[in-house]
Amino acid sequence: AGCWLISKFALCSSTSCSLTFPSQSMGSVLAAASPSPAPAAAGGSQGVPGLVSVPPGFTMPSVSSVPPTSGQETADSDSALPNPGTYEECHRKCKEVFPLQMEGVRLVVNKGLSNHFQVCHTVTLSTLAESGYRFGSTYVGSKQTGPAESFPVMVGDMDNTGSLNAQVIHQLTTAVRSKIAIQTQQHKFVNWQCDMEYRGEDFTSAVTLGNPDVLVGSGILVAHYLQSITPGLALGGELVYHRRPGEEGAVTSLLGRYTGDNYVATLTLGGAGAHATYYHKANDQLQIGVEFEASTRMQDTTTSFGYQLDLPKANLLFKGTVDSNWVVGATLEKKLLPLPLTLALGAFLNHRKNKFQCGFGVTIG
Repeated sequence: AGCWLISKFALCSSTSCSLTFPSQSMGSVLAAASPSPAPAAAGGSQGVPGLVSVPPGFTMPSVSSVPPTSGQETADSDSALPNPGTYEECHRKCKEVFPLQMEGVRLVVNKGLSNHFQVCHTVTLSTLAESGYRFGSTYVGSKQTGPAESFPVMVGDMDNTGSLNAQVIHQLTTAVRSKIAIQTQQHKFVNWQCDMEYRGEDFTSAVTLGNPDVLVGSGILVAHYLQSITPGLALGGELVYHRRPGEEGAVTSLLGRYTGDNYVATLTLGGAGAHATYYHKANDQLQIGVEFEASTRMQDTTTSFGYQLDLPKANLLFKGTVDSNWVVGATLEKKLLPLPLTLALGAFLNHRKNKFQCGFGVTIG
């Protein structure tokens, strides 16, 4: 019946580019329509929610997310319900608490060339994945749609083999945002997709078209809808339809999210399984998250607990996790102010498979 995968990514500002480490993909929405999807690039990418789903193997440089415009954050006088955000961001709060898996050595050098343009150099040394060099660039246009966002946004990433990842995001109107993303594997096109998102006063809808091929009759269509029912409750649904020669199918899922003063509870139920997350902010320094995933295709369930400890006076950020598969992991990030330097350490131990891996990262700029 096919396999659906989802990965998240973020938009970019012109002033920062964060350190990323190899990570495991989470979720189950979009599948690759190409006969042989490209493998993930060396070093991996950070799974951060964004405007659209990225095809498997599509990695992008980590950038800061662009917040919605002030007019979209609150409803006007005709409606007391706020905009619920995007469907893909519903589990975001909990996922951000968990550490990203690290392996090998990673050096990232960021350089801002102007208020609109910046570049990023990444060198990765790994014993499990391929080592290599990646060059990334980000351009932010001068069309301001809010106090903290400008369009268009263009992000590109190319490795030493010539493989390219690129995306272009543009705010067409105050409510409509579009995005085009492509991926090449050396000299061949592997994946491409087009997204359109509409944000109303109290709802958000989005449509994604991935790898369409009229001659072969294949492609993927993903539709999202999220509606605010009360100021704290939002309900929505997702439809994933895929078609290729000899195979056709669709998967639907329903989502519910409740947001309290210091917590967010989210539940997704569908034909592919169940996904539940709970996020709680204990105080300004401590945040915790619990995640439950059940897959009907894999016949497997996993429960994970994660926490994040932030010590701003020490410029220290610590994240830890443990799951039902006896995998324990943690990352430590330290900013060496006033130098523009950030150090990161990470270690993960799988007790069942008796596997251990660690990583070290340096970010300059």
